[in-house]
Amino acid sequence: MHLQLAWRNIWRNKRRTGIILTAVVIGIWSMLLLGSLMRGMAVGMINNGIATLTGHIQVHQSGYRNDPAVEHSIAEPELVEKVLAAVLPGDARWTARIKVNAVASNARHSSGVTLVGIDPDSEAEISFIGAAISRGRYLAPGEKNGILVGEALVDKFDTKPGRKLVLMSQDTKGEIASRAFRIVGTFRAEMEATEKQYVFITRPAGQVMLKLGKGVSEFSILLPAQGDNSGVVNALKTALPSRRFEIHTWRELLPFQMAYLKILDGFMWIWYLVVFVAMGFGIVNTTLMAVFERMREFGLLKALGMKPGWILRGVLTESLLLLITGMAAGNILGFICIYALAGSGIDLSALAAGTEYAGMTRVIYPAVEPKDALLSNMIVLVLGMLVSAYPAVKAARFTPVEALAQT
Repeated sequence: MHLQLAWRNIWRNKRRTGIILTAVVIGIWSMLLLGSLMRGMAVGMINNGIATLTGHIQVHQSGYRNDPAVEHSIAEPELVEKVLAAVLPGDARWTARIKVNAVASNARHSSGVTLVGIDPDSEAEISFIGAAISRGRYLAPGEKNGILVGEALVDKFDTKPGRKLVLMSQDTKGEIASRAFRIVGTFRAEMEATEKQYVFITRPAGQVMLKLGKGVSEFSILLPAQGDNSGVVNALKTALPSRRFEIHTWRELLPFQMAYLKILDGFMWIWYLVVFVAMGFGIVNTTLMAVFERMREFGLLKALGMKPGWILRGVLTESLLLLITGMAAGNILGFICIYALAGSGIDLSALAAGTEYAGMTRVIYPAVEPKDALLSNMIVLVLGMLVSAYPAVKAARFTPVEALAQT
């Protein structure tokens, strides 16, 4: 009976009901959509960081992270390879790299870069470079003189595929090693800074240039699923002596992204509360107006013997039905918008400089986590009922004499 009466009462004034429903729908819609975009921004930043030569786990020679010089290379990579083969799950992927600071130059320009020596086949499985070629071709295994360069660096150097680029770096003897490579292809990355920073050659070519022998700078590992496998990390730390090797997870290698993740939940709470405060004032004012308009009705009901608790329950039931109806419509609208943006995302290429400064990708795709959707709905429902309690208590306290005296 309470539900039936409440449902009929909320539609006695369709305009007032429409105002409350609009406030609830906009509140839920904005919470879901903005929350999914913020979450999608974080997911994009992390995925881009992992794909940009980070992986889920990295193995280095002790001291390499503090001083990424050729002297801190792993001299016996076969030792690490045996451990990886024994410890990693079957569907994990890994590759060895050379990564040192270098100077790239041509006839007119020079710039500091990061020289990366890769195994083309294994590298393509765990980082962005395998699917990022925009012009020319990918490196062939064992290629001696080919180099991949980012589009932004090509534009900066006013060069193109087919032309030569000279790389200079310090070798293991402490001398300057210099070698000319021919640009076989260019690549595009999510961030222009990546295109300017990295140049890729094959690992054998880098080892010859730097007189490394079999040495490598790092091993990068890509684990299945999310890559948060503490068992694998602990097994690697146990198998590889800490005095010689360092093992780092992507959470340690991507400090900026982790800082964003830590403050993201705080931002979400602030946004939810701001939206609810705006929506809550509308609910309280509109419900209070409806209560005062029905003072004579409440007075008559109490004169006929209705208990104050019944009136309180009736007003709260009306608010509950309004909130549930608005939440249902808001969720439907929110997920429709998220689905519409899931394919194309929001392209921020026009703001590329600003997004790169913040570490964001050029395109943001919404990402929904169940806890975010549940949290936004629970905030609206629970706090909505709390703010509706004041008008309900007000209605329950009217005495028949003062209520019937109202005109």
